[in-house]
Amino acid sequence: MEETVLEQLRYPIGTYRIPNPITDAHIKEWITVLENLPERLGNLVVLLSEEQLETPYRPGGWTVRQLVHHIADSHHHSYIRFKWALTEDNPTIKPYLEKEWSKLFDAKTAPIQLSLDHLTAVHAKLVYLLKGLSKEDLQRKFTHPEGNQESTLEENIGRYAWHGSHHLAHIKNLIKREGW
Repeated sequence: MEETVLEQLRYPIGTYRIPNPITDAHIKEWITVLENLPERLGNLVVLLSEEQLETPYRPGGWTVRQLVHHIADSHHHSYIRFKWALTEDNPTIKPYLEKEWSKLFDAKTAPIQLSLDHLTAVHAKLVYLLKGLSKEDLQRKFTHPEGNQESTLEENIGRYAWHGSHHLAHIKNLIKREGW
């Protein structure tokens, strides 16, 4: 498959770019995206068959089932990272090996409803937390050890709004391509 086509399948909404400056409107929009993600994801995948859930969203990519479990795992980690940054001085976060997690038996076999329910709960808590953050809170940071990259909480809100939308687009595009 042509490299350009694979790149479009991999990044259907493009890569995450941090706006400069990040405005109150960005924050509000991103929080709304996060608030609506569990319902949007659930509506998209709930009627898929077991066979459809086992379909990779692109050649060499994760299955729909693995994507659903990945989104829940990733956003769970993000919630914890927000809490660390709010309670510690620029903590170095612990990354996780998402590709290895996706190979675990639960990511390959567990009912997606487990992760949909988990994502609903995590996002309810996350959105409640985010809506209460002050401008000063949004400037708090954590450091990702890969590349020693600092991230403010406001950047991370945008990153996870993008992340959820990125994976929703993977599934939407697959459903459209397959005519489901």
